[in-house]
Amino acid sequence: MPAALVRALATLAAALAAAHALAQAPPAPLPPEPPPTPLPAEYSDASRKAYAAGLKEAREMIAQKRYDAAIARLDALSRERPREPQARFLKSVAQSEAGKPDDAVATLTALAADFPELPEVHNNLAVLYAARGSLDLAKAELELAIAASPDYAPAVENLGDVYARLAARHYERAAALEKGKGLAPAKLKLVRDALAVR
Repeated sequence: MPAALVRALATLAAALAAAHALAQAPPAPLPPEPPPTPLPAEYSDASRKAYAAGLKEAREMIAQKRYDAAIARLDALSRERPREPQARFLKSVAQSEAGKPDDAVATLTALAADFPELPEVHNNLAVLYAARGSLDLAKAELELAIAASPDYAPAVENLGDVYARLAARHYERAAALEKGKGLAPAKLKLVRDALAVR
């Protein structure tokens, strides 16, 4: 047998032996999995219970007309759990009840920017706008509330009220332009009567 063929066969045999040895070798151990990332403290059961208790406490303060104390408590809750909207929403209620509608609008506007999917935020913002007489802004917020939750009845009803108030404005103007003639005064009375039903 030629020497070259012997060397080739020897090389092939060595390669097969090495491949067989690799196939029989135990697999290398996998690196250990990293430990799970702990959840922030705000997600613990104790933290959730404390937050709920703080909201209850703030509601009681609002019922007692202790608005400044309620707002301070709600600010502290918001700092502890910044991803939760309830404290900020309740703060807007306290501000409104305290006769600070501008502060309530600012709180709700920031809340709506962070949580546009919450119809209650848009609805309450609309109520504050309507109280100021800013009916177009109220209408826009109510439409956002309904877009977020088509079955949210308070926003649907409030939008009807806003449309009625807008209609009353236009009937008043028409009555003034017609100097009391035509149908505008009768329509204005109907709308005012409808708005008086509560």
